Amino acid sequence: MAAFLSKAFKRRVKGFLKSLTQGQRAAKLERTAAHVTREQLAVDLRALGLIEGDVVFVHSSLKSLGFVKGGPAAVIGALQDAVGPTGTLLLPTYYLPGVSIHETCQLTDYVFNPTLHGSTMGALPAAFLATPGVSRSIHPTHSVSALGRHAAYLTEAHHLAPSVFGAGSPWQRFVGLPQSKVLGLGVSMGPITFYHLVEDTMAEEFPIRVWQGHTYQLPCLDHQGNRHLVPVRAFEPALNARRIDAKSRGDLRDYFAAEFRRVNLRREGSVGSTQAWTIDAPPFLDHMKALAREGVTIYSSAGELAARPIPGWPEQGREIK
Repeated sequence: MAAFLSKAFKRRVKGFLKSLTQGQRAAKLERTAAHVTREQLAVDLRALGLIEGDVVFVHSSLKSLGFVKGGPAAVIGALQDAVGPTGTLLLPTYYLPGVSIHETCQLTDYVFNPTLHGSTMGALPAAFLATPGVSRSIHPTHSVSALGRHAAYLTEAHHLAPSVFGAGSPWQRFVGLPQSKVLGLGVSMGPITFYHLVEDTMAEEFPIRVWQGHTYQLPCLDHQGNRHLVPVRAFEPALNARRIDAKSRGDLRDYFAAEFRRVNLRREGSVGSTQAWTIDAPPFLDHMKALAREGVTIYSSAGELAARPIPGWPEQGREIK
């Protein structure tokens, strides 16, 4: 009993300290950052190219937008305004108690439960989960949430997919829908999980091995409390330091930004106080496949990038880190 009380007390203290820190950051942002409104954000998103009926996979940095009056809910509202009543929003609401896929797969007592487990992806995904009408996929590491016309279709079969990004996953269904777009709000081209759809789609054709050989079966509860075993493969740990989202790989992030500008697929603009970009999902996937066939992937070394030089890189390729 004493041990249980000690753990419960530690959780309460940790929660209090986290809440205090978040409050202090919000107060500083209100004092120092430009103030923006839902209406302004919606106008900016439309200027960026979002239109009625779009299906948008959103990757974001909330604080980069400035001090948003109304907080995360106002940002979600602006996104809804931009895509209209026939549009759909998707956000990564991943829950990774082990930090990485590999470490989460090693946990012996972990059972994903959508009624208990929120998101470890930040303030906007957390607020999105609390938005009425949101549908959430059942997955032990990469649960995705959606709101709008195609929300149920995008999330309903994730736990049945053969892999995180495989057939039936939100990514695979997303790219097959009309008007599907990947949106980066205040983020670089680093933390974009859409890349991994390329690896699953190309399978053995992908130029390097990215997955470990073993497939784990992780337990999950669905929204009705039914139990499922969900197949999960972990990435090869040695690739972590090479990947485009690694802190040291600014060169690779800049290269991809310059490359997608070069082929006129990346549309850029200001949203609130930050820079944003959007790329239509089907040509994004197709061009990533073409790059992979040339030996360029999100794991490419500096030497491999130099062997395929492109205009605007590295001199003009700098973007948000």
